Amino acid sequence: MAQYQSPAHVADVVRPSRPAFCLRPHAVRKAARWFTANFPGRCLYAVKANPSRWMIELLRDEGMSFDVASIEEARLVRSLAPDAMIGFMHPMKAPEAIAEAYHSLGVRIFSLDTVGELNKILDVTGGADDLTLCVRLAVASEHSRISLSSKFGAAGEEAVELLRLTRQAASRLGVCFHVGSQSMSPSAYERALDKAEAAVIEAGVIVDVVDVGGGFPAPYPGMAAPPLEQYVAAIDWRFERMLVAENAELWCEPGRALSAEGASLIVRVEGRKGDRLYINDGVYGALFDAGTLDWPYPVRLLKGDQGPTEVVGYSFCGPTCDDHDVMKGPFHLPADIAVGDYIEVGILGAYGAAMTTRFNGFGAHEEFLVADAPMMSAYDDQPAAPAVRVARRRLRSDEHHG
Repeated sequence: MAQYQSPAHVADVVRPSRPAFCLRPHAVRKAARWFTANFPGRCLYAVKANPSRWMIELLRDEGMSFDVASIEEARLVRSLAPDAMIGFMHPMKAPEAIAEAYHSLGVRIFSLDTVGELNKILDVTGGADDLTLCVRLAVASEHSRISLSSKFGAAGEEAVELLRLTRQAASRLGVCFHVGSQSMSPSAYERALDKAEAAVIEAGVIVDVVDVGGGFPAPYPGMAAPPLEQYVAAIDWRFERMLVAENAELWCEPGRALSAEGASLIVRVEGRKGDRLYINDGVYGALFDAGTLDWPYPVRLLKGDQGPTEVVGYSFCGPTCDDHDVMKGPFHLPADIAVGDYIEVGILGAYGAAMTTRFNGFGAHEEFLVADAPMMSAYDDQPAAPAVRVARRRLRSDEHHG
């Protein structure tokens, strides 16, 4: 794949007629290395955020493990990362998916939130004695831009009983949860860990794995989240004080935070009606979140020598014939934008390519490597290694061995 200096360079030289992803592997590598250096445990990349082969291969080479939610994702990861650890973290799975994952793909980690799912896993695996089973607990999502609290998760006495039953069946018992996508407060993880510890204590079980899930935020206009270092510090501080096994592992499942800065999208203006721009990608393509969630992606006009100009707030209309294919924005761009101009939509490495359909015959994208920095970044000013975390780790080690 040819490499260009920037999306503006792609627009100027190639003049793509189809939407084009501008890939930034260097940005994904930077994010992965930050998590590897700073998170005090194991990172499992949430494949759902972006299942592109280049993404999985890059994160494999950076030593990441993988969180999959379907047998198709499990097959893809195993084909590209034969030795990687895979967790099948969807709490409700088809028996055929469990069977293939366990017997053919070497998956030994499964999540669940009901007794029925526990029995299903045990039945399909023949009561295997090498399972790591993670009970998903229901936690709040009020600090997140996308809630993930209503569909999965055991609570109350149901969670307590499920922990007890799973402890009897599992080689290793884990607890897991998800505070919601794009969490805007580190305290969300502390509160979820409080809830997890309370359930574990009431159940009277020993836990070997604590998985705090995903939710680590990426940068978007109008979403000023605290630095990622504060999230890691809050998780580490609370985990250090949990009543878990001495050798318990801490896991996380970043998806958006690892992939978001790894791609942007070039779209072309095909028509204009006042402050409505008709572009060649939309809700049924890579801009699903921009339309359904009003996600505030950063944008810029890819046009040289613009000079000072009035800026207008536009809405976008996608290429399909569906009235729902509208992204209301506002997306702030020069007032004199015209048909044939190119726009870059930034921070689209997460839930861009993954959401694309072929409705109305659209959905095909080109891909180009670019060497410039993302339009926004969560990693530019991040500390390399939080000193407070290192100090606490040393203290804990001294307490246990002194």
